[in-house]
Amino acid sequence: MRYTGSVCRLCRRENLKLYLKGDRCYSDKCASERRNYPPGQHGQKRSKSSDYGIQLREKQKVKRIYGVLEKQFRGYFKKADRIKGITGENLLILLERRMDNMVFRFGFASSRNEARQLVRHKHFQINGGTVDIPSFLMSVGDSIEVREKSKKVSRIIESLEAMARRGMPQWLELDKEAMKGKVLSLPAREDLTMPIQEQLIVELYSK
Repeated sequence: MRYTGSVCRLCRRENLKLYLKGDRCYSDKCASERRNYPPGQHGQKRSKSSDYGIQLREKQKVKRIYGVLEKQFRGYFKKADRIKGITGENLLILLERRMDNMVFRFGFASSRNEARQLVRHKHFQINGGTVDIPSFLMSVGDSIEVREKSKKVSRIIESLEAMARRGMPQWLELDKEAMKGKVLSLPAREDLTMPIQEQLIVELYSK
């Protein structure tokens, strides 16, 4: 079941700003900065974690960053394990290729959660065809654009205007005026700058 509570609690639980609320995360209203400790009655007490607990928290953190459910996440891990290369890096690249993440990366949405909503409402086309599946995996050479009748949607316009604050990954190319982007290459591990220790996830699932 998808989490429907306060997303600020998730950032505080992971002790990391996950940028789940878009522009609010960049302002002084950010809850994780104002209350920099885990939520709940005992949030300010220090607690020791076992190796398993640390691995579990890392998996939960990555799931929350990309907004995927446990069954989906396990499926991505199994697929990453079958691909040639380093399993942990393969996992992150698969998550980056999700259409909702790409919509966020291109600046068409202020958060991945908002991107999922926009995708489901059929605001985007991939290679000229409308796609409304957030988990659709984009590939090198694919283009994504805002549908003509959606180019006046205020949430998309406002998010594009705020793109300068987030920056555009070098493996993507955006034509801001045309509201169109292209995947130039898959990201290298060093392109993914969130503090993620994917090896901990590999260790967790390898038990």
